[in-house]
Amino acid sequence: MMDHAATLPRTTLALSGLSCASCVRRAEAALAAVPGVAEAQVNLADESATVTGSADLPALEAALRRAGYGLREQVLELGVTGMSCASCVGRVERALRAVPGVIEAGVNLATERATLRVMAGTETAALEAALTRAGYALAETEQRRALPREDLALGAAFLLALPFMAGMLGMALGQGMAWMPGGWWQLALATPLQFGLGFRFYRAGWAALRAGTGNMDLLVAIGTSAAYGLSVWMLLLGHDHLYFEAAALIIFFVLLGKRLEARAKRSTAGAIRALLDLRPRTARRIEDGEEREVPAALLRVEDRVALRPGERVPADGVIERGEAGLDEAAITGESRPVPKHPGDALITGTVVLDGHLTLRVTATGEETVLARVAALVAAAQASRAPIQKLVDRVSAVFVPVVMALSFVTLLAWLALGAGGEEAILHAVAVLVIACPCALGLATPAAIMAGTGAAARAGILLRDAEAIERGHAATLVAFDKTGTLTEGRPVLAAIHEAEPGALALAAALQAGSEHPLAHAVLAAHGGATAPVEDFRALPGRGVRGVVAGRALQLGGPRLLVESGATPAFTAEAAAHEAEGRTLAWLVEGERVLGLLTFEDAVKPGAAEAVARLAAMGVRVAMLSGDSPAAARAVAQRLGITEVEAGLLPADKSARIAAWQAQGLKVAMVGDGVNDAPALAAADLGIAMGSGTDAAIAAAGVTLLRGDPRLVPAALEVARATRRKVRQNLFWAFVYNSAGLPLAAFGFLSPALAGAAMAASSVSVLGNALLLSRWTWGEARERGTQG
Repeated sequence: MMDHAATLPRTTLALSGLSCASCVRRAEAALAAVPGVAEAQVNLADESATVTGSADLPALEAALRRAGYGLREQVLELGVTGMSCASCVGRVERALRAVPGVIEAGVNLATERATLRVMAGTETAALEAALTRAGYALAETEQRRALPREDLALGAAFLLALPFMAGMLGMALGQGMAWMPGGWWQLALATPLQFGLGFRFYRAGWAALRAGTGNMDLLVAIGTSAAYGLSVWMLLLGHDHLYFEAAALIIFFVLLGKRLEARAKRSTAGAIRALLDLRPRTARRIEDGEEREVPAALLRVEDRVALRPGERVPADGVIERGEAGLDEAAITGESRPVPKHPGDALITGTVVLDGHLTLRVTATGEETVLARVAALVAAAQASRAPIQKLVDRVSAVFVPVVMALSFVTLLAWLALGAGGEEAILHAVAVLVIACPCALGLATPAAIMAGTGAAARAGILLRDAEAIERGHAATLVAFDKTGTLTEGRPVLAAIHEAEPGALALAAALQAGSEHPLAHAVLAAHGGATAPVEDFRALPGRGVRGVVAGRALQLGGPRLLVESGATPAFTAEAAAHEAEGRTLAWLVEGERVLGLLTFEDAVKPGAAEAVARLAAMGVRVAMLSGDSPAAARAVAQRLGITEVEAGLLPADKSARIAAWQAQGLKVAMVGDGVNDAPALAAADLGIAMGSGTDAAIAAAGVTLLRGDPRLVPAALEVARATRRKVRQNLFWAFVYNSAGLPLAAFGFLSPALAGAAMAASSVSVLGNALLLSRWTWGEARERGTQG
């Protein structure tokens, strides 16, 4: 039964205010409570939420604000031409507000400008298209970033914290308190840091308390407030040794860590941005025989577009005129130019290298292969790995446990005879070092980097579960035709029992889309007689009536089922020994002819099999072809485990038998004919051109038909899982090592703040190493697993 949530609309939100894994749970709960929301999933690594359901944007924003979060916003200013009166203003505002991602829109008739508050990432092209449909035009576009507030805040924090750093350096160099500002100067420097730049921690911490939970911001707010309050009290009592530097440096280091995190997150999430940046802004549409430059967002299905060398394809389409080489590397990872001819399909974002083309548009906007690939990568990056569920459960209790541990540390130091100020500082260090940022970032950052790197190589990992299953695969089963072979068979020979057998076979195959049918029709080359009562016989062949004669054409299974007297047995045996596919043309119990086909093995097939074996993965072949033909191909490729003569249901049964033996099976097929086997396997790998069926059915989709991408897909899945485990290990090491150090007094609050920031940055940096994974690197490494 189809999952109802899969049929509902999806909205992606850019969030602000997330700080740790506990924020993820609270933001998800807030969004899920909005009427109309069926499911909400939040990703800490790129600070986004995917909402499934029909709730509108204002309701989602309000729910987030109540929970202490918000939407990441941009302010855009658009120059609008064509407005003449007040009614135009209302029409333009309505058109802009209807664009997904627009929160608020206002139009000034006098200045002919529209000011919009939009979610981060909202594309100007969509706004431009909405204006054009409403009868207006975009004069100019100017993005106004409400000044880079994070950079300004970090710069201000650095200037305010610099005297404290100098003072601590002086103490380290034996200068005592000589380099440290006086007490009242410390108060003057620390106060704007604490309550100005640090106000975000109070706001977010208070929101967490109201929601009955805790987060990193709450820990920082309590810890810095304790250090600041203690210092103010001691200053009023006339003490010289104060702890303003602890509160000031904690806030600075946390802000620095968040800024570095944000930059690393942008790099980690670069795959989707890079894909969408491939779309050109304009296109030259052919209207009444003339070329006219229009926004690419305005193209519609059936439009004609002119393409010249060096230009990017603005929409999916089919070539009507011209020939050219296309650079498809950015989409499929194919490094060589791909020759294209009339009738061939072009993908949005690919580059025309030479030649002039006329393109007939077949898909635009979100329906293009590029948009679907970007959406798939985004969904994979937002998905939650099974191990993340454990992290979520740990994070849910982490903050309360840390607060309790901090209180115990305070009491323990007091009981041991330490002064109140020393006990408070140790308790503050515990609060700060324990912030679970790295824990929350560990898994999603690695998944984002891994899926992005895979996408650049033409490998689409559907979700985090596909990564887990790819890592665990112990046997890879290949379909033969179109997977290990080119899938473009040619008629090698024909043995006729009566003249005209080829013409009859061609007439019978005229109603079929099977690759063998194309080979027969190509060999015949002429017009065919009409066929009646045509019917495909899955796994066996076809049948129909041609010129009043009831004919069947198919493989060995059909020959046996028809009851026909065998013919050309010696010729059949010789052809099978050479690995050719056999088809008999039968009328009643009489064989009219034997057709033999050969299909070239793909250049990278043998290398793919060898690499999988080097990775410790068993390789098998499942084929509907005759045993002799399948064995001949398998022998050339070094595959020893072959199952042939299989119907689609037989392939699924064979996979189930392997699974019963405890094997984790990955099935590689074309995504359409092998759908049952792909669904039955632990991991389905669809090899093709990113068709709808392949993307929907398989856990992994290979955007080009190179068998070497199969071991590469398993390698990137293994590499991603390794990064997840490494990140979780280091995140736990930071916390488990830092907590006792802080509790036993070996870590000052300021150093704890620096260590906490370093933990998040190091986890993201480790994930970014994975984003440099390339298919070529995997080929060279080969044996690593």
